[in-house]
Amino acid sequence: MALKYEELDDGKVLEVTVTKKLEHVDYEHLVPETERLLRRHGKLNIVFTMHDFHGWGLRAMWDDVKFGFNHFSDLNRVAMVGETRWQEWMTEFVKPFTKAKVQYFRAGELGAAREWAKVTD
Repeated sequence: MALKYEELDDGKVLEVTVTKKLEHVDYEHLVPETERLLRRHGKLNIVFTMHDFHGWGLRAMWDDVKFGFNHFSDLNRVAMVGETRWQEWMTEFVKPFTKAKVQYFRAGELGAAREWAKVTD
């Protein structure tokens, strides 16, 4: 599995760390966990950390698109933490597909990303 996740701030923030390449099987675990937290809190903030991340498999890209459509209004904030220029660019690319505030942080700014993600708008 290319991801790990944990709840922060009593489950109001979901921190997702991805490595290598995300595949469909990763979404089979991540989507139910995210939806469980959404049922509990109504809205959710996410810290999405990319470390040695190489993108998505084809089916996983479709899973990501479906998740975005199904949860367009369910996220408050998404902190994208990355290491490369394309990851920073990807942060700008996803903004039209969600109502959430989305902000990019460099890998050394994980603490700041976590603090930013705790804010409830």
